[in-house]
Amino acid sequence: MASAKILVVDDDPAIRTLIQRFLSTHDYQLESAEDGKSALAIFEQFNPDLVVLDVNLPDATGYALCEEMQKRTGVFVLMLTSRTDEADKILGFSQGADDYLTKPFSLSELEVRVGAILKRQRPVTTAEQQRLMFNCLMIDPVRREVTLNESPISLTALEFDLLHFLASHPGRVWRRAELIQKVWDYDYVGDQRVVDVHIGQIRKKIEIDTAQPALIQTVRGVGYKFEAPEMAEESASV
Repeated sequence: MASAKILVVDDDPAIRTLIQRFLSTHDYQLESAEDGKSALAIFEQFNPDLVVLDVNLPDATGYALCEEMQKRTGVFVLMLTSRTDEADKILGFSQGADDYLTKPFSLSELEVRVGAILKRQRPVTTAEQQRLMFNCLMIDPVRREVTLNESPISLTALEFDLLHFLASHPGRVWRRAELIQKVWDYDYVGDQRVVDVHIGQIRKKIEIDTAQPALIQTVRGVGYKFEAPEMAEESASV
């Protein structure tokens, strides 16, 4: 299997070189960029599996760059920032970031986060290849595509993973900590509200009324569940 491709984007040459040298010793293919313009050019040619992306760039914000890259492919994004404000992290996640590291960070922590994100690329099993159909909603785990009323729905990589996981277990209630463990693939040490952010983004794209969501429902005091339309109809008729 070919080694994963990682693009490192940071305007600090010392940090950029340090990350690139460290990750290259783990058999990843590496490219780097110092600003948004060169990052997008390399992104198009290199087609990375993961982008390690600094929030503060001289010609762009990491948030905008993350959103732009996510529009082009389902690339995974690990954000780097010197900011410690939780609101900045929530903003990054809402733009499609898969994870967040606050500077200064240890290289061992970087290695764990990168490895955890790339684990999500594991080949789907035969059972997981089954398309999920819920009335007008279709989720295709092989193509990683979602359609609603036959119109494509644009989801970030992590939004897709979360929706597919919930829809694969209709009616099952999941606590936030359980969803983080199942979807993020490791014990996320940050604020569990990151789950709420991703749920909110998904709802905006697939729910008719986000104030009264029919598909992804909140179970007060516990977490979330995916309610298949057929199940909702049956319970309503009882």
